[in-house]
Amino acid sequence: MSGLRKLEDLSFDNTYVRLPEAFYARVSPTPLSNPCLVTFNPDAAALIDLHPDEAKRPEFVGCFGGSLALPGSEPVAMLYSGHQFGHYVSKLGDGRAILLGEIRNHAGEKWDLHLKGAGLTPFSRDDDGRAVLRSSIREYLCSEAMHGLGIPTTRALCIVGSDEPVYREKVETGAMLVRLAPTHVRFGSFEVFYYRRQHDYIKLLADYVIAQHFPTLAIAKEKYARLLDEIAARTARLIAKWQAVGFAHGVMNSDNMSILGLTLDYGPFGFLDEYHSTFVCNHSDTHGRYAFHHQPDIGYFNMRCLAQGLSPLLSQEETKSALATYEAVFTEHYAELMRAKLGLRESRPDDATLLTGLLELMQDNRMDYTIFFRSLSRFRQKPGERNEGLRDSFQDRDGFDIWAARYRERLRAEGSRDEERAACMNRVNPEYVLRNYLAQIAIQRATEQKDFSEIERLRKLLRDPFSEQPEHEQYSASPPDWGKQIVVGCSS
Repeated sequence: MSGLRKLEDLSFDNTYVRLPEAFYARVSPTPLSNPCLVTFNPDAAALIDLHPDEAKRPEFVGCFGGSLALPGSEPVAMLYSGHQFGHYVSKLGDGRAILLGEIRNHAGEKWDLHLKGAGLTPFSRDDDGRAVLRSSIREYLCSEAMHGLGIPTTRALCIVGSDEPVYREKVETGAMLVRLAPTHVRFGSFEVFYYRRQHDYIKLLADYVIAQHFPTLAIAKEKYARLLDEIAARTARLIAKWQAVGFAHGVMNSDNMSILGLTLDYGPFGFLDEYHSTFVCNHSDTHGRYAFHHQPDIGYFNMRCLAQGLSPLLSQEETKSALATYEAVFTEHYAELMRAKLGLRESRPDDATLLTGLLELMQDNRMDYTIFFRSLSRFRQKPGERNEGLRDSFQDRDGFDIWAARYRERLRAEGSRDEERAACMNRVNPEYVLRNYLAQIAIQRATEQKDFSEIERLRKLLRDPFSEQPEHEQYSASPPDWGKQIVVGCSS
């Protein structure tokens, strides 16, 4: 614990508030009534050098329940706009979140301390500025689950709850979530100044982002083009990882896209249970704009929105180049990830056909995405081996036999060895993901019984989703029937 700090000793370095006040509004959190600590994440606390025992102090709940100010913090609500469901919306910004400040840890890394559910801000529109405990638990768990899967994401420090009523589809209890990220600047942070025709602010923000997060670009001859190209590559790799692990974000508005390629703003997300390419996890998405198979194209659309926001600093050729980078990086990285899921070491011309054939077979047979890929590591090549365990999980056994023959031939072509391949596959195909029904169990216990233990149990489990944990075998099972009927929307 050497070098870890108390709350009052955190080292703030608030660079964002050094920008002109056109970029934000100064506002303090609105305290929750009768706050209590719901859950605390020591892994996230370590990122800001915070001693875990600090969570036991009454001041901890005060600081992250809105009633106490952290020494050195300078709270602001960040301004941005964005394209929501394909339409530009000018009046956005942090409507229920407040950037408390930026902390530098001993390693020199900077982390935003962002309080979600912090109350009304000038950007709240018709909202109440609050978050509910249900949605806070979902984001807390999913951001940590994504980190465990190796997918870039915001992190979650804690949830502070209360009995304060918050009105959604029904009356729920309010909560605040503290999330961490190197920055919360997003695509919409640039869009807002483009549509306001405040081009000087676009340049100022771009220079800020480069200085803080891409310092090697500062002396580059075409630094703005290089910036857009880097964001394109990061975004492409992020969405490729989503597709490979079977994650649907649910609301890929451009204001929910991080300039660092982080998974941002968890709402109506969902991991695939039965594989279906057109899976829509958000019941508010009535036209399926953000369906699972559309996510790569929506990423491209959002990159176009960002490119337009940066266009006063770029030539048309530079914009086209960055968009081409997005397409090329996504295609290459997704192919690489899916080869790894199949246990293939080499790239060969027919790999896309092999993968497409498998996904179509899985969809036709309603195969569980996570369970099947994990079990595929048990495939054996020896002559006459029918791989009954895998085969019998398909209704169309003849279809599996045809695909298995092609797969066996492909494995032999690169000299694959069963034991080595299985070990490699189990390092990329998780045993556990945060299925919606698992999150729902934790939510029900928390909201109905004030039992928060399942939140912590899931957090610990999902820290290491690739290792089998026999004592938690039930968490790797396919969902019960009721779990397949869970509906989530934008209020989630």
